[in-house]
Amino acid sequence: MFSKACEYGIKAMIYIATQSLNHTRVKIGDVAKNSGSPEAFTAKILGLLTKHNIVNSLKGPYGGFEIDLLRMKQIKISEIVFAIDGDSIYNGCALGLSECNNDKPCPMHDRFLKVRTELKHMLETTTIYELATELKSGNSVLMK
Repeated sequence: MFSKACEYGIKAMIYIATQSLNHTRVKIGDVAKNSGSPEAFTAKILGLLTKHNIVNSLKGPYGGFEIDLLRMKQIKISEIVFAIDGDSIYNGCALGLSECNNDKPCPMHDRFLKVRTELKHMLETTTIYELATELKSGNSVLMK
């Protein structure tokens, strides 16, 4: 459903948020290790999310990545998805056809419309704070 970059980005943000709840900044290597993504790829994704003001990055020996609590409660998963993948998840064809629309639909077009609408609603109403607190409580996992 999501691109690999988007999966890594969401997992990285959830991990950073859980650490930020403890007032701890995390380094790239720590984020990569705890989100299961390659370090160089994690750095690129977090650079993009920093550019979009989704996560804070501080340089230096006491630096790292963090999200303040107020911002954490505002960041919707849709912001992360949009920063990394744009809006293709809402507009792309379920079968990957280049020309799929209401005039020339693929066989799954109408069925996928409902799924896409529900997905968009979920992404636009779920905050990174909700996912981080769920992870911290032990009700979910970030890695196998």
